[in-house]
Amino acid sequence: MLDAVLLNMRVHGRIAACGMISQYNADKPEGVSNLMNIVYKRVRVEGFLVLDYLQQYSKFLDTVIPYIKEGKITYVEDIAEGLESGPAALVGLFNGRNVGKQVVAVSRE
Repeated sequence: MLDAVLLNMRVHGRIAACGMISQYNADKPEGVSNLMNIVYKRVRVEGFLVLDYLQQYSKFLDTVIPYIKEGKITYVEDIAEGLESGPAALVGLFNGRNVGKQVVAVSRE
């Protein structure tokens, strides 16, 4: 996928990379065949972890929670019904089958 992204990047563009769950258990991680586009287009690629911003978490919550309550920020849940659906839902995380936050609804009580 990064091959396609690099072809479409603007000069001096930036790519932020966080998480790559599809690569975690891959026997052979995906490669990139057109890395020269980073040089040609002077693209900046930088990875980050949530832990890099942990000290800002409470400020984030103070800002975002009101937006969620007002309906200005919404999210998508992919709900699998029943505990027996749990294993398939987990596998779906690793192959890109789910959309949004994966939830397993064990009971609707």
